[in-house]
Amino acid sequence: MRGLKKQRRIQIIMAATAALTLSAGLIGYAMRDGINFFRPPSEIVDNPPPPTEVFRIGGLVEEGTLIRGGGETISFRVTDGGASIPVTYTGILPDLFGEGEGMVGTGRLVDGTFEATEILARHDETYMPAEVIDALEAQGVYRDPNAPES
Repeated sequence: MRGLKKQRRIQIIMAATAALTLSAGLIGYAMRDGINFFRPPSEIVDNPPPPTEVFRIGGLVEEGTLIRGGGETISFRVTDGGASIPVTYTGILPDLFGEGEGMVGTGRLVDGTFEATEILARHDETYMPAEVIDALEAQGVYRDPNAPES
């Protein structure tokens, strides 16, 4: 009787371990396309990702590069002060999107051009994503909008 209880307990532990492993594997498989890594333009120039990888790029829209083509196609360059990447986007841009403003885009790098499927602009005059701030600070071009002007 005692050996049967021990055997049953071992079977339950093994079944629970198998179920937990299967659950973790299914969650990882489901999230494979949902995880997008942020990259600044300097990192993309140094180590370009494959065309199949979806990732996020962020920085400032370079002055004088915003071109509104025919229809909803827009092209511009995004920079972090160290490098600049051309971006194309087909769709409607956010209201606060403009030259010299912070942005984050999701998409793929194809033949040296970032083809964005989504463009996010900052919420207001002072907001900028933390990743973009970190990248701009690393390049020495970030200006804190709340700092007193000198």
